[in-house]
Amino acid sequence: MPTPEYNRIMLKLSGEALMGDQDFGIDRDTIQYVANEVKSACDLGIQVALVVGGGNIFRGIAASSFGMDRASADHMGMLATVINSLALQDALEKEGMTTRVQTAISMHEVAEPFILRRAIRHLERDRVVIFAAGTGNPYFTTDTAAALRANEIHADVFLKATKVDGLYDKDPVTHADATFIRKITYMEVLEKQLKVMDLTAISLSMENRLPLVVFNLNTSGNVRRVVCGEDVGTRINNG
Repeated sequence: MPTPEYNRIMLKLSGEALMGDQDFGIDRDTIQYVANEVKSACDLGIQVALVVGGGNIFRGIAASSFGMDRASADHMGMLATVINSLALQDALEKEGMTTRVQTAISMHEVAEPFILRRAIRHLERDRVVIFAAGTGNPYFTTDTAAALRANEIHADVFLKATKVDGLYDKDPVTHADATFIRKITYMEVLEKQLKVMDLTAISLSMENRLPLVVFNLNTSGNVRRVVCGEDVGTRINNG
């Protein structure tokens, strides 16, 4: 069995990662694929925490752009992340994993409230912990929530799963000459204004020296490869 490079990871998934080829919602085959990718990492004996976005159901920033109050829109987006987290929990448990969903907004009937010591205890007992509802506050993205939770649980690495291979110096979809970036520092990301995460999430990771790996979730086995330290995706750290 390959030797993992990390003991405890934070894996951030976008809500769009669960859509598959649909325009919105949750695709059954796609969420099953994601569950298998997570299980492949768990099978290495590491501790896994997850944060999943809600953009496949509702995006607060988009709603606020057509007149909805930003705070109300963001709270709706947080509830969308809870829906995705419960769906992911179901898929993971069907693969034989023990999971817990913790939410930043209290809803005791469907999930545990976020309690840091309890979350760490779950991880120590090899339960997959899914953090839902962002930070519980409007104006903060799920990237920021993932960076915050990663630091709180003392994760060894922050893995951001995307639909591209990693970071490029420009958008590879619109620029054929875009250059892939294998390694970069957080400061360089800020200076070059690369759109990997929002500034709050980048700053939080940089200040706490939390390494970040951006990789393509759609390539089967990539989660396991990243966890084992293989040369996959883009690695961002303080240099």
